[in-house]
Amino acid sequence: MSASAASTGSGTGRVASSHRRWSGTGKETFDRDGYLVARGMFGTEEVGRLREHFMTLRRSGARRDDFAGTATAARDPLRRYPRMAQMHRWDEVSLRWLLDPRLRGLLTVLAGEEPYAVQTMLYFKPAGSRGQALHQDNFYLKSEPGTCIAAWMALDATDEENGCLMVVPGSQRWPILCTSKADTAVSFTDVTVPLPDIHSARPVRMSPGDVLFFNGSLVHGSLPNTSGDRFRRALIGHYIQAEARQVAEYYHPALRLDGTPLELGVSEGGGPCGEWTETDGTPVIALTGQQTLTRKHE
Repeated sequence: MSASAASTGSGTGRVASSHRRWSGTGKETFDRDGYLVARGMFGTEEVGRLREHFMTLRRSGARRDDFAGTATAARDPLRRYPRMAQMHRWDEVSLRWLLDPRLRGLLTVLAGEEPYAVQTMLYFKPAGSRGQALHQDNFYLKSEPGTCIAAWMALDATDEENGCLMVVPGSQRWPILCTSKADTAVSFTDVTVPLPDIHSARPVRMSPGDVLFFNGSLVHGSLPNTSGDRFRRALIGHYIQAEARQVAEYYHPALRLDGTPLELGVSEGGGPCGEWTETDGTPVIALTGQQTLTRKHE
């Protein structure tokens, strides 16, 4: 894939304006909380075109790397609208978005150096869909050293009713936690990370075109879509810091943000993980666990 394939046609003035808008206090917010919402990064018309593009792809049938098979008559809404993944490997629109100069510029500010791109995903999450249990992205990506960064763009307005993202501010400073079994009646994934009572997840309400950037160790998830008829579609890119020398096999090949591929090592599964304990009545994390579960991807 060429660098020219990644061009979006965005004017340099607009990109520079985006950098100025979020790069100052945004970096401080990201470092403190583990996430940053870039409001209105993509325009209404752009978002509308992207939304219709992916709905057209979904209506055309099964696609490579779908989360589950497409079953138009299934009772489970996530079988009717399964998540897409790694679309940038075959869809030019997805590739252009993944490498968009606006994302590239702010990602570079937040990461301190231009990162590498490794994944695209499209969540449809129609009404009645289960959410996703609390988790940390780098549990799956296994970017080493350093971590990954997500760029999560809302294609619809997101709130508690239709299952917006929930985040635990400051949890990016935690290690990768040991997982436990999730309630699959409300989560489409079967593992989660436990939280003590003093830590809680807060909702991130977003408008179409807002982009949520967050650290790969940030604990986050979402509740079910309990609305009557609203989608909660989101386009997501995953990136890894430039210091990374390896990433899980599923995420190869990585791309530089000019669109050229590069070779990295393959991370193995398992390893130490954090467990909650108490010191003087205060919950603390001890790196005493051993993660034996392996997941191909998020």
